[in-house]
Amino acid sequence: MTPRAGEGVHTGRSDLATTPEHSETVVIGGGQAGLAVGYHLARRGRPFVILDADRRVGDSWRRRWDSLRLFTPARYDGLPGMPFPAPAFSYPSKDEVAEYLEAYVTAFDLPVRNGVRVDRLSWDGDGYVLAAGERRFRADQVVVATGAYRCPRIPAFAADLDPGILQLDPNRYRNPARLPDGGVLVVGAGNSGAEIAFEVCGTRPTWLSGPDTGHIPVRTGGRWDRVLTPPFWWFASRVLTVQNPIGRKVRPKALTTTAPLERVRPKELANAGVERVPRTVGTRDGSPLLEDGRVMDVATVIWCTGFRPDFSFIDLPVTDREGLPVHHRGVAESRPGLYFLGLWFLSAFTSSLLGGVGRDAEHIAELIDARYVDDRPAAAIGAPRPPAVTRSAMPVKPNRMTAHDDI
Repeated sequence: MTPRAGEGVHTGRSDLATTPEHSETVVIGGGQAGLAVGYHLARRGRPFVILDADRRVGDSWRRRWDSLRLFTPARYDGLPGMPFPAPAFSYPSKDEVAEYLEAYVTAFDLPVRNGVRVDRLSWDGDGYVLAAGERRFRADQVVVATGAYRCPRIPAFAADLDPGILQLDPNRYRNPARLPDGGVLVVGAGNSGAEIAFEVCGTRPTWLSGPDTGHIPVRTGGRWDRVLTPPFWWFASRVLTVQNPIGRKVRPKALTTTAPLERVRPKELANAGVERVPRTVGTRDGSPLLEDGRVMDVATVIWCTGFRPDFSFIDLPVTDREGLPVHHRGVAESRPGLYFLGLWFLSAFTSSLLGGVGRDAEHIAELIDARYVDDRPAAAIGAPRPPAVTRSAMPVKPNRMTAHDDI
C-alpha cells in the first residue's frame, strides 16, 4: 500500500540549533542516490542522516513536466531491496517515481530530514562541518548525492531576450495549457526537447532548434525493445564501467554526447508539424537568433539544453576548473571521508539512473563501513555485513557532465 505523504520521513526541527548536531555520516540529498546509500549504510548498522532541501521526498520528480515518463522500463527502475511496483516493461510516470521514492523511505525507515538545504560544506580540522541556514551539522563522513541534473544549462545570451518572451526549462515547463499564445522555440533537440516540442506543437507553432541527434533503431516499449533491453542493460552496467578498458574508452565521449531520441522519432516530429531549425546562437533586437541568421518571432523559449550538477556549496579544494568533482569511483581521494554519488557515468554508464545507482551506493557504503573495522554493530536491515570491495588502482578522469539528456 502506498504510504501517505511524509509518512516515515523525519523532518527538521522548527527551532534553529545553535549547537552542531553530530552524525557519523551525513548524506546530502534525498533523491535516488541518497536513499540508495542510506539503505546500504542501514544494512551495515552505520549511523547516518540524510539532509534534503525539498519539503517532500520525490519533489525533484514532481517538479518536472506533467507528461514525463522514464526512458527505462520499470524492471530496471528499482532501488536496492525494493523493485519498482509496476509491470516490468511499463514506463513509469514522474509522479509514480516520486511516490515510489516516498514509499522507499517508509519501507526502510530511512532518517531523511526534509526542508534542510545545505549551504556550505567545509572542514575545520576535526571533521566536516555542514551549514544549513542557521543550523550546523558535524560529520566524520559526507556523501554528496545532490544529483547530476541539478541546474539547467542555459546560455548567457538568454539574459538578452526581450522580457516579454517567456523563458522556461524542463523543470519549469508543465504543459501546453500554461503557455501564452504565440510561437514556441524549443532549444535543444535531445529527448527532452523532442518530447516537449511534440507535445506543444498540437496547439502552437513550434520550432525545434539544434542538430539531429539520431534515434535508437527500435521502438520504445515494442517487441524488439523488450528483447534487446535486458542484454543492453547488462552491457551498460557491467561492461561499460571505469574498471574495464572499453568503459574507460567510451566514458569521455559519453559524458559530452547527447543521447539519441528514444520515444519520439524525427519523422513523427515532422508529421506533427514541428519545424526543425539550426542552433540558437544569440539574440538580435531581443529575439532569438539562429545560426543561419534567422530571427525567431516567438512568445516562448524552452531551454532543453541539458543540466549540470552544482557543487558551489563545497568549500574544499575537490573540484576542477569547471567546478566538477575530482573523484575515483565517487571517492574524493584528496579528502578522506568525502564521497560523491549519482553522477552521470560515475563508475558505469548506468550510474545516474534509478536502477544503476545502487552498485555505486553499495561500494561507497562498504568503504565507509571499512573505516570502522573494530566497530560493527548488528546490521539493521537484511543480511550480515558483506566483505568490502577493493577499489581499482586505475585512475579515472574527473566527471565531465555536460548536456546529457538521459532520465
